[in-house]
Amino acid sequence: MTDIVILGGGSGGYSCAIRAEQLGLSVVLIEEDKLGGTCLHRGCIPTKALLHTAEIADAVRGAGHVGVTASLGGVDAGAAVKYQQSVVAALYTGLQGLLKRPNIEIVFGRGRLVDKNTVEVDGRRITGKSVVLATGSYSRTIPGIEVGDRVMTSEQALTLDRVPESVVVLGGGVIGIEFASIWASFGSKVTVVEALDRILPGEDEWSSKQMLRALRKRGMDIRVGTKVDAVQETEKDVTVTLSSGDTIDADVVLVAVGRGPRTDGLGLAEIGIATERGFVTVDDNLTTSVPGVYAVGDIVPGYQLAHRGFQHGMFVAEHVAGMEPVRVDGDIVPRVTYSHPEVASVGKTENAARDEFGTATSAVYDLGGNGKSRILGTAGGVKVIRAREDGPVVGVHIVGDRAGELIGEAQLAVAWEALPSEVGAFVHAHPTQNEALGEAMMALSGRPLHAHS
Repeated sequence: MTDIVILGGGSGGYSCAIRAEQLGLSVVLIEEDKLGGTCLHRGCIPTKALLHTAEIADAVRGAGHVGVTASLGGVDAGAAVKYQQSVVAALYTGLQGLLKRPNIEIVFGRGRLVDKNTVEVDGRRITGKSVVLATGSYSRTIPGIEVGDRVMTSEQALTLDRVPESVVVLGGGVIGIEFASIWASFGSKVTVVEALDRILPGEDEWSSKQMLRALRKRGMDIRVGTKVDAVQETEKDVTVTLSSGDTIDADVVLVAVGRGPRTDGLGLAEIGIATERGFVTVDDNLTTSVPGVYAVGDIVPGYQLAHRGFQHGMFVAEHVAGMEPVRVDGDIVPRVTYSHPEVASVGKTENAARDEFGTATSAVYDLGGNGKSRILGTAGGVKVIRAREDGPVVGVHIVGDRAGELIGEAQLAVAWEALPSEVGAFVHAHPTQNEALGEAMMALSGRPLHAHS
């Protein structure tokens, strides 16, 4: 009997395996596809590689503004795909080497729970003292809309070896906005259709408004509060019929309406593991309703993010090893949309803060007053939220290029319940975009410097 059997080799699964082995536990890691899961092969890494290509295209397109003579002859989508595949391949090779450890056995195949201690893979039964479910997620689709050559999910979009003339993106969440940003930078005509009343509905309303303005300035057609009635694909194009009665003809349609938990067919119900809408319910120790069986990552309700999966995996390994790890989850997990511009956040939205604390106050520092942002030519801002009028920082929301690189300090401020005056007292290097966070904190504590009071 092994110490831990892990079902799924994605972010949550392989991080659990590595940490458990470091702690002296024996591990069997079961994966039906490739180690690394969605993030490495069909999600985080390949999309960010394409976003880097998009960033280079935008930089060349705007080179004359900063005194560089250059012209953009176009984007070779096939070469861009090969580039992102090379990035994935290098990381995949590294991960395979990282998992070659004495006490980790890797088994390839589809596993299914037989009982709370046993997983069956292709007729072989593997027993562990603890079992960890880390099976990840899949791209959701819209009922009545069939995926085909021109109607695709994000997985297919990553392999598209041509730049579409026009694209309709169904869904204004993180995935939809990132692909919309990529294609707009590549030169496609982009329309985003979101059923809710704003894009990036999980973010603070201020961030959504900032992004709506920025994307429309880039030439995108953003339609919110609009549903899709029908999608008709032909050999030459796709016709999208909207609830408003409008129709849009496009070269490609991307269905980007979120991701669902991959829990079907695992035998969960048969052994009494509780689920809700497909997600596995867990306690504070990530234990399912069956003792000794844990769940991590995208199948657990909450933000479906690779770094959350990493933290979950390490937490469970340490918990099984008898340690007392601190679980970081919920509002303390940083979120980033890697579009142009980027959106980054940690903590509560202003509405959520008011609901919890009764009152909340906020301050916004416009990146127009930040020297480095001016140099980079990016717009946006930093919004800081505090509980009540004298409480700690409970939320930070940033819009602007490279916003994802600024969220680390913000996470520390929220997690440690720092006062705005305490963070504002830090000396931030000049000129950096990081200064903007300090300026926002100073403004919220009543002593703005490079900001209008």
